[in-house]
Amino acid sequence: MDVLEADLLKEIDPAELGQRIRAARVAKGWTQTQLAGDDISVGYVSRIESGQRRPNKQTLEDLASRLAVPIEHLLRGVTAREYDEIKLTLDFAELSLETGQHLEAESQAREAVERAQVASQEELVFRGRYIIARALEGQGNLDEAIIALEGLVYSKRGGLLRIKAAMAMVRCLQNSGDLTRSIEVGERVLASLEGSHIDSCDEAVQLTVTVANSHYLRGDAGHAVRMCRKAIVKAETIDSPIARASAYWNASSFEADRGSVSNAIPLAERALVLLAEGQDARNVARLRNALGQMQLQLDPPDVDEARRNLDQAAEELVWTSASPGELADNQLSRARADYLDGRLTEAAEACAAALEALAGEPLMAAAASALLGEIAAAGGDMDAAMRSYRRAVFLLTGIGADRDAAQLWFELADLFEDAGDLAASRDAYRSAAAASGLKPRAKAPSRLQGATADRVAQL
Repeated sequence: MDVLEADLLKEIDPAELGQRIRAARVAKGWTQTQLAGDDISVGYVSRIESGQRRPNKQTLEDLASRLAVPIEHLLRGVTAREYDEIKLTLDFAELSLETGQHLEAESQAREAVERAQVASQEELVFRGRYIIARALEGQGNLDEAIIALEGLVYSKRGGLLRIKAAMAMVRCLQNSGDLTRSIEVGERVLASLEGSHIDSCDEAVQLTVTVANSHYLRGDAGHAVRMCRKAIVKAETIDSPIARASAYWNASSFEADRGSVSNAIPLAERALVLLAEGQDARNVARLRNALGQMQLQLDPPDVDEARRNLDQAAEELVWTSASPGELADNQLSRARADYLDGRLTEAAEACAAALEALAGEPLMAAAASALLGEIAAAGGDMDAAMRSYRRAVFLLTGIGADRDAAQLWFELADLFEDAGDLAASRDAYRSAAAASGLKPRAKAPSRLQGATADRVAQL
């Protein structure tokens, strides 16, 4: 037994070691008496297998020799070579994930998890399950991804990987429209981190701003901004490029949604520089896409610079674990760039392709329909424009209170007004108010209404 194995023997949980010895004995079809032989008592073997005793070096070597298994198998659950093979499989799965090969990533991670479970390598099992959940998210299977992430987020192990799992779960819940639960999950994990050694780390800051985004999407902009400011202070304190990039990115998003696009763009550019220093290709692509969208919102729009960022983001998204919705969102933004540049045919084709890919995303599908209407109106086909606007209304009608939905309703109201349909414009304005959570105040009955009610009661 070498020095490393001797150290492992001192640190290993006796119950875990006992389970492995028992599993090796059962695999040979032996009884405890057969394993004990002439040098070890049966009672001592029983206590070792139940975790009540930790064998010394000589005893463990004797047991391993009789069982014909390497000592490292009993101490690690696998040989060093087997451990490295499982870890390498997970490394390949992560690489597949980051290059957008979600099905392959899922298959590789499931294979590794199966081997790690047999070897009782819980750390590798946890990592593999996280990769599986991310692969499911990348495939657009949000419900399955959320279920897979739940066991990781509520686990007492995992460390930094548990925080990453919480971020993924909050993000999946956001994309599925369950903002309340996304906030509950994120804040529960953040509360569990307070006072711990990992409270001030990149992942904790990123989780904070991810939860802040859920608050913002639910309409609580003030609380979201406060959370984001705290995240910026913490990020600057730990001097982490990744954490600072996350904080700047979310601050940029909040400024853009508030209408301060000119203030938002420098924040986004700063975040992009910081993110580019790391290895997070997926988020670099997402931020570049968001920056291009902001540049289209300027007055006047910076179409050339926006197109450059959107085209580069399109290339990067294809090679990362971007979801189908993210890919379609980029395509829709490039369609708007074509529209603003007067390239109506290219804009219509790109918009139609994005709409086809957005069957399960009613909000973005409604936005695509509205843009198709704008393109048709710019080409002089008002009948086609009105059909597209009405399709957008149909898609939006099934969406509840949502900030993005309210914004799109407001834009549709303006488009209907431009098209001369004032009744539809009025209805869209009312829907915008309802989607943002506004409700009319209760009215006291007028005297005339009261008198009418009295007469009706007398009849």
